[in-house]
Amino acid sequence: MSPTVRRTKTASKTKVKPKSKVLSKAKPRPKPKARGGRPKPRAKSKARSKLKYRKGQEIVYPLQGVGKIISIEYRPFRAVRLLYYIIYLEVSGMTVMVPVDKADELGIRAIVDRRESQKALKLISEDFEPIPADWKLRYQMNLDLLKKGSVLDIATVVRALYHRSKIKELPILERKLYDNALKLLVDEISFSLDKPKSEVEIMVMNKLETN
Repeated sequence: MSPTVRRTKTASKTKVKPKSKVLSKAKPRPKPKARGGRPKPRAKSKARSKLKYRKGQEIVYPLQGVGKIISIEYRPFRAVRLLYYIIYLEVSGMTVMVPVDKADELGIRAIVDRRESQKALKLISEDFEPIPADWKLRYQMNLDLLKKGSVLDIATVVRALYHRSKIKELPILERKLYDNALKLLVDEISFSLDKPKSEVEIMVMNKLETN
């Protein structure tokens, strides 16, 4: 900002007297201190504070199977930036982006613990209720269960379709649904029990054949 000047006339020349102003240096604000005299940590962003899963964690994506969160980052969406889980799905080899705020709505969940895995293995060895003879109705019922995504729902589909296949050969679509459900079940139990997939698949088939 240029200084304001005053001009006074004399007989010979004009003197210019600058109007001076002393500016004091602004003192830096002290950092807020928490109890004990330590500075308070910076508050996390609202989106980050909602994080339910961490980078590197294995999760389950309904109908897609076990995936691994390879990063958590902001990506542009229309006129805003949203926080996403970037998930690698081993079964399909795809990488998908799931908005953090939509994860629960889409059925994303953590891998079950050992106790829940044992429940699923026990369930497939138990008696089961007869299922509809109409394969289209049966297909929709089982697809709805897979969409729910719980390990017990997946085990229920595997058990029902396995025993149905022993009575009559499954239609192509239903056979694909069974194969997908079996893979979903084996993959999750494998991660949960920390056992090779080949070993878990043998366990599952042995349980199915006991009934």
